[in-house]
Order: sequence, then C-alpha cells, then structure tokens
Amino acid sequence: MSFGGHGDPAAQRPAPRPSPAASSPYQPPAAAQPSPLTGQSPQSYATQLAQPSPAQPSLAQPQYAQQPQYVQPQNYPQTASTPISPVYGSVLAQRPEHHGAVAYDAYTPPAPVQAVPALPVPSAKGRHASVWAFGALGFVLLGLIAYFVWALGPAASMIGMVLALVPLTIVFFGVFFIDRWEPEPKSLVAFAIAWGAIASVGLALVVDLLLTLLLGQRSDDLTAVLQAPMVEETAKGLGVFLIFVMARRSFDGPIDGIVYGALVGAGFAFTENIQYFAISLIEGGAPDLTVTFVLRGLMSPFAHAMFTSVTGFAIGLAARRGASAARALGFGAVGVLGAMALHALWNGSSMIGNFFVLYLVLQVPLFVGFIVVIILLRKEEARLTYARLSDYATAGWFTPQEVSMLATPAGRRVGLRWASGLRGDRRPIMRGFIKDATTLASVRQRIITGRDPLATQDEQVLLQRTHAAREALLAV
Repeated sequence: MSFGGHGDPAAQRPAPRPSPAASSPYQPPAAAQPSPLTGQSPQSYATQLAQPSPAQPSLAQPQYAQQPQYVQPQNYPQTASTPISPVYGSVLAQRPEHHGAVAYDAYTPPAPVQAVPALPVPSAKGRHASVWAFGALGFVLLGLIAYFVWALGPAASMIGMVLALVPLTIVFFGVFFIDRWEPEPKSLVAFAIAWGAIASVGLALVVDLLLTLLLGQRSDDLTAVLQAPMVEETAKGLGVFLIFVMARRSFDGPIDGIVYGALVGAGFAFTENIQYFAISLIEGGAPDLTVTFVLRGLMSPFAHAMFTSVTGFAIGLAARRGASAARALGFGAVGVLGAMALHALWNGSSMIGNFFVLYLVLQVPLFVGFIVVIILLRKEEARLTYARLSDYATAGWFTPQEVSMLATPAGRRVGLRWASGLRGDRRPIMRGFIKDATTLASVRQRIITGRDPLATQDEQVLLQRTHAAREALLAV
C-alpha cells in the first residue's frame, strides 16, 4: 500500500575461486591432540561424558602467539571435619542440641559448576551499524512524528502506534525463530527495523508528494498496484543493501538476507499501520478500526516482511559468493524487481473480486510457499554448517559425533537435554557452544571465499571459545 492512496542458495563463488566442497589451499589449524569424545553418538553423550576421569585426555589448547592468562582459584584450607558452633542472633534461634557444649561438623557445600572463563570475542569491525546512521535516522524520525501529529492528531496516532506493535511483535518472533542459532548483532536488528519504520516511510512520503506536485492526484488503483510497489520496495531494498555495505562480516548468506529484509519490511509495516489504524479510527470509529486491524494486523502481518525478504535473499546470494558491493547492488536490483512483482500481485488481489476468496486462493498459498522456501534454506544452511565443521573435525578439533550434535536440529536437542541433566544445569554453556560452533562454520566459509581479511583472527578466537566450552561441560 502507498501512503499516497488506499489502500541453490549456498552456491559457491565461481571460478577461479575454489568451491567449499573442493580442496582448498587453506586448511584449519590442526589440534595438537584428537578430541576425547570419539566414538560417541549424541544419544550416548550423557552416558559417556558425564563420568570423566582424571586420566582422560583433553583437547590440547590451541596454539596462539600469546596465550591468555587466567586467574586460578585459590585452594582454601578444608574445615569439613573441624567442629564449630554456629553463630545465631538469639539463643532462642539455636537448635536444642546447641544450647550446651555440643558442636556439629560444618557442612561443606559442593564445588561450584565450572563456567566458561572470560574469553576474547571475535572482532566487531564490520559487524555493526554505524552510529552516524542512527543519528541520521533520528532526525528523520522527528520529522515523521511532526507529520503524524499534524495530519492525524496525537490521540489517534498513539492508538494506531499501540495497535501496530501487535503485527510487529508477530513478525519479530517469526524472525527470531529463523535466526535463533546464529542471531544477528542487535545493532543491525535495530537498524533494519528503524530503516524500515523511518527512512523507507520518509522516502515514500517524499516521492508521493513530488508525484502529486508534478502529476496531480492519481488513481487509487494505479497508486496501489504501481507506485506503492516501485517506491516502497526500492526504499526498503536500499536499507538491506546499506546493511551489506556497513556490516558485510555479519551478512553471510541468503538466510541473513531474508532476516534483514523481513526486519526492514516489518519496520515499514509498523509505521504504515499507524497511519491506516489512525485513519480508520478517525473516519469510522471503533468498528472500522477493528476491521482494519484484523485485515492488516492479524491476517497479513508478514506481507511487507515477505516482499522485502526477496531483495534480502538476492543480496544474501551475492554475500555467499563473496561479491563486491557493486555486484551485490546488481543482485539486489534483481531482488527488488521480484519484490515489486510480489507486492503488486498482493495489492492487486485485494482489489479484485471477493477479498476473502482471493486471500485463501492466492495470498495464503504465497505465504505457505514463503515458509517452504525458508525451511529449505535452513536445511541448506545446516548442510553447509555441517560441512564446514567437518573440516575442523578432520583437523582434530571436533569428532564426527560432535559435528552432528552442533550442526543438526536433532543433535542440538539431544545436546541441550544432556546438558540440562548435568549438575547446575549447563544448558547455557551448551547454547554458547552451539552458537560459537555455528559462527565458526560461517567464519570458515568466509575464509574459503577470501572476502574477510579478519576471518582468520575470528577463527582463532572461536576455536579457543569452543575448546573452553567443552572443558566447562565436562567439568566434574
């Protein structure tokens, strides 16, 4: 809708660069000793790993130019067998046997669960949104607030904003489910939503104003089917491309592109919904507002997210192949065309014939197809993660069984279930282990494509972190 009217994803970079499946000049650093977790399936993880012995070998510490130094816990004298008398604030609070000279043995609590020590993190350079970008969006936001208050009034705008939070939350949780194992940096998530909600809307309003001054009032149907898809998808796609330029080290492939595109689209729909909800309240009161909220907020919350995801998918393909910014822009342009076509089809179907019939026979199948594509891409992402972690298994950092546990949904569930049964519930450590291993696979992919000069540094950090996580999981 317009503000002026109504209404083989993981393919490798082509030659001369080698593909991930082929032999590469780069090989992961070899572990000094093989992993101690050999010959185990994820199901036997609990049985065999829950009882480590002092003689059990451990994975050798990775070799670095300078090893980090950790403070070792001090060995305090044990007083478990030393008779002591407890101290109470009142004689009445003492147990009966302590009213005399009877003493008792002090209770010795169990040793605390070993946690992952403080470790270095991968370099943040090229992984976050620029502060200056947020500053520019702040100025545009002030203009948008003034526009809504002037055009719709503060009360209607506030009610519209509260209701618009509902579809935004629905989309956000959907995106979180897609991206939960390797979440994007929070600054990029915030920038994507802000770009869609602020910059894309501002650009659409400015273009609509200019077209009105040049061409006068246009047909509502023409605006919905042509102007809205062209202007809005171009503005939203520009935001996805800016994320690629600012933080290409956090833009690894099609799934990342879909995530960023969906967030930009969700931000745009949030601000657009404020306008639609407020206008419905002003013109038709609560009944019209209810209908608009059901149609836009509950029946089609993913519409804009789905459109812009097409652009993100195209830029994600370029990122997976190690493309330059110029080449990624070309991929993005093709994606924008696809987003425009999908947007025009969606808007047009809502204007022809019975809305509910077309919703069931056209819009619902489009959404189901979108979900199927997401599932297939996630499987491909898991396959690539498995392949890259297998490279480290060959070098001795992981066993094949650990790769299955870290790279497959079923293995992750088994690993988390096993970690929950350990003393102290070590699921947080296991989640960190899975997250770092997944990131490590992405880092190796960037090393293979040669598009990240800092990838080898990240590799060393992540190998150290996964080693420390395993040590913490196996601690007695």
